[in-house]
Amino acid sequence: MSTTKYWVQALKTAKKNFNKLFHKEAIPDRRFVDNKFGKYEVVRPWQVSDQNTVPAYIPHPPYSKYMQLNKGLLKPEIKNENQIQCMRDSCDMAKEVLSQAKQFIKPGVTTDFLNDKIHEMIISNGAYPSPLNYRGFPKSICTSINNVACHGIPDNRPLLEGDTLNIDITVYLNGYHGDCSDMFVVGKADEEANRLINITDLCLWEAIKTCKPNENFSSIGNIIEDTARKHGFNVIPALMGHGIGNYFHGPPDVLHFANNKPGKMQPGMTFTIEPCLTQGDVEVEILEDGWTVVTVDEARTAQIEHTILITQNGCDVLTFK
Repeated sequence: MSTTKYWVQALKTAKKNFNKLFHKEAIPDRRFVDNKFGKYEVVRPWQVSDQNTVPAYIPHPPYSKYMQLNKGLLKPEIKNENQIQCMRDSCDMAKEVLSQAKQFIKPGVTTDFLNDKIHEMIISNGAYPSPLNYRGFPKSICTSINNVACHGIPDNRPLLEGDTLNIDITVYLNGYHGDCSDMFVVGKADEEANRLINITDLCLWEAIKTCKPNENFSSIGNIIEDTARKHGFNVIPALMGHGIGNYFHGPPDVLHFANNKPGKMQPGMTFTIEPCLTQGDVEVEILEDGWTVVTVDEARTAQIEHTILITQNGCDVLTFK
């Protein structure tokens, strides 16, 4: 789940519109485009159902009831062996759940159905779905389709043939969060959609290759933007990776665009890399639900995410299966 510069605005808007989300009856006007970006539906939010519940016997993160976050870390955390093992366990579960999601994706299925299935998988394994009530987020996963860049809220819109779908899963297990996301195609998508997804994956893995002790964090953004531009895509700068541990989001902010921000990787640090590429311009906006981030020019996007551990000799991709 991305951290963005819009979260202060998003939290205020989410509180204001929280009840409205669950009483949105009308199906939005549907609009399809066939242009230089491809042929697809421009997605807007549909009706959102009630929240799922998590049994009391499953440990809940502190924000689960009150939408409030504890005071965060001031600098990146160096984890000890016990903390690292906890991260490995939570990331193992996150990647396993994400790998199981593909079986449910087909035309006609709603993202609300996907949310329910994945929610049940997470709680049946004794974990808490981290997005649920995080800063007021109403669902257990994020589902972002076509022109939705990130933080799409699962709803009752049926998936269509050719949709591109990001599913973002984070689990809270034994007090630690494991975070990952991947892109899926509903049925068959056009060539440009597949190319966008493939280059996003390439950008992520080129960035991962740079990760090692004493490497600049800025190297991540520099290689991602360079790779994306070589293939004709842009990186949405508002969406960043983040430190992760017993906190969902913390330092460092991991920028995915070219930069010279100070900060070096050290053994024991865990953080996400989650570049979001677009076919068009980089400008995005948050819709009235306070969460859904869409491209202003309605171009499609793709985002893929892994959680990384810096080791003595390089890095481990904790969410790679």
